[in-house]
Amino acid sequence: MRTLARFSFRRRRLVLAVWLFLLVLVGALVGTVGTGYNDEFSLPDTESARAFDLLQEVAPDASGDQVTAVVAVEEGSVLDAPARERFTAALDAVAALDTVATVQSPYAPGGEVQVSQDGRIGFATVVLDGVLPNDIDYEQAQEVVETLTSFSDEGAGVQVEVTGSAAAGVPEQGAAELIGLAAAAVVLFLVFGSLVAMSLPLITAVLSIAVSVGAVGLLANAFTVATFAPTLAVLLGLGVGVDYALFIVTRHRQGLLEGRTPEEAAVAALDTSGRAVLFAGLVVCIALLGLFALGLSFLYGVALAASLSVATTVVASLTLLPALLGFFGRKVLPKKLRGEVPTAALQEESAGWRRYTAALERRPRLFAAVALAVMVALALPLGAIRLGLADQGSDAEESTTRQGYDLLAEGFGPGFNGPLLLVTDLGDSADTAATERLVAAVSADPDVATVTPTAYVGGAEPGVPAPGGAGITTVYPASAPQDEATSDLVERLRTETVPQAVEGSGQDVYVGGATAIFEDFNDAIAAKLPLFVGVVVLLSFLLLMTVFRSVVVASLAAVANLLSAGAAFGVVVAVFQWGWGAELIGVDRTGPILSFLPVLLFAILFGLSMDYEVFLLSRVHEEWVHRGDNREAVRHGLAATGRTITAAAAIMVMLFLAFVLGPDLIIKLFGLGLAVAVLLDALVVRMVIIPAVMFVLGERNWYLPKWLDRVLPRLDVEGSSHSSLAEREPARV
Repeated sequence: MRTLARFSFRRRRLVLAVWLFLLVLVGALVGTVGTGYNDEFSLPDTESARAFDLLQEVAPDASGDQVTAVVAVEEGSVLDAPARERFTAALDAVAALDTVATVQSPYAPGGEVQVSQDGRIGFATVVLDGVLPNDIDYEQAQEVVETLTSFSDEGAGVQVEVTGSAAAGVPEQGAAELIGLAAAAVVLFLVFGSLVAMSLPLITAVLSIAVSVGAVGLLANAFTVATFAPTLAVLLGLGVGVDYALFIVTRHRQGLLEGRTPEEAAVAALDTSGRAVLFAGLVVCIALLGLFALGLSFLYGVALAASLSVATTVVASLTLLPALLGFFGRKVLPKKLRGEVPTAALQEESAGWRRYTAALERRPRLFAAVALAVMVALALPLGAIRLGLADQGSDAEESTTRQGYDLLAEGFGPGFNGPLLLVTDLGDSADTAATERLVAAVSADPDVATVTPTAYVGGAEPGVPAPGGAGITTVYPASAPQDEATSDLVERLRTETVPQAVEGSGQDVYVGGATAIFEDFNDAIAAKLPLFVGVVVLLSFLLLMTVFRSVVVASLAAVANLLSAGAAFGVVVAVFQWGWGAELIGVDRTGPILSFLPVLLFAILFGLSMDYEVFLLSRVHEEWVHRGDNREAVRHGLAATGRTITAAAAIMVMLFLAFVLGPDLIIKLFGLGLAVAVLLDALVVRMVIIPAVMFVLGERNWYLPKWLDRVLPRLDVEGSSHSSLAEREPARV
């Protein structure tokens, strides 16, 4: 680490040139190759997948993803000539696109069911020529959306909107990043008192994020990378990037105040805080890459994108940042401290944190009990969490997907925004008696609004049942896609209604469609969530035990991380599912928590919480090695790091909260969840619970059996820049 620091400092022009070259190279490649973001769901061995596979085999044109074009008039009917001519022209234009396979118009024979009873609203189903549902080029999908919506005419009173997953496009955050960076700059200036020092973490984070986001876009051409992944990469990269740079710059400034040259201060900073940054970044990446253990391809690209973002910020912190420190020298200090520094200025521990640590040391059990009660209370809503999909009724009100959703719900009922497909394998007989019984049985369900006549595909003659063909029956629930009643309906159809209706026919019927895909996705995640959590917790325990040579410290950290995650999830449930304060962040419709959010958010939260754990415990462990007294170690370790950790947490919280202001619901969920988790983890867990319990346990904190001490490898995150004592024998309980 010292060698890397010296090289980056001395060859700073070369290092800066390399980073600028990478930025230009990645930008040029993205401009040439483009990006390929998509939200493909691949769920093998599920009923929705079998439904798609059957359609793909017998009728490929009917198996692609769909969007719904909605037409509405202020007065009269969509069947009247003005609206009919305009909407027909829109459908003709979109049908001519290479992206579109088929269009089902409300003006075609049998299309009367696609017009509302009052005649004001109608819809057309546009089947896209995609390989899989949700697997389509979003630039092409946006061409479909723009073609259709261009036929809206306020003057003529004709409104055309488009809804459906492919119509959503790639989310944009607008000014969220700029707001977060501005807030971070204010905190950095208050901490450092220097514009130069304030700018270094921001420059490092922004440059590394620009490179990583471009790399994520290129990665999307080879892997399935969700459309929200680049925004998540920016959110995560800015948070950890500014924090990592803050820790290193803080340690560098301390070295300058101790009388070191700028080069030696930079080397010492990387040899201590730089090692902690490297370790913390590795833990975040490992936790994110643990998502591969779930076996869900949808999450692979997200994990890779987020890991790449974090890894790039770590590399920038260890190379670009020391190079920048070399350019600015002692200018990272306030002007009054750039000359001869008074002895008082060398004090690393602030008077306020020393007073707080003394109060905590006097009543550690009281502090720990109150803090634990707060965390448990915030985690209580987690017991009522309901996983599901967020339908487009939660989109921004001005978006075409939200307006199309609302029009469909108004004209036909909320279930028309999430139809189910019953796909029947006709087998060798092509007998239609079973499908007739099926339609009658499903129509009788009180939670079903409408069932369309079965359409037969795969035969020589369109619409005629044939051996080896399939039947497609569209079922419109009475409830919205994200409602619990719809989930219950899918389960009831699969386990009761459908099997009973086709019993003895020899035909197989599969419940598919976008809503059914999400239900299968929920089940897949729920089944593997305990294993994933266990693997991440166990891995972090082993890493911390190896680094800090303590079973107790590692166990305490694992439990504390679970507390932080539980409290964050509890707040997310209270806001997004129960609606507590939801309108304050622009959410006007509550619903279930996105099914993939817990695993993805847990991986990120566990990694981020390890940042503060490592920065705190590495300093406490350093003091323990130097002093040999647990109380002294905790006291001085907390007093020395408290101000930096809380400042870093404040920056990360404001960066994350800025993304809550964006329009995308997924990013709002992540932004609020991460902000709450970091706030609680830094202020309550790391500054209260961990040190309080360590005060109570005394030297038992450092217990490690001798046999285990011999087996475990030695990882040094404290560096060689401090004078080391002979390693102490592990304390005995």
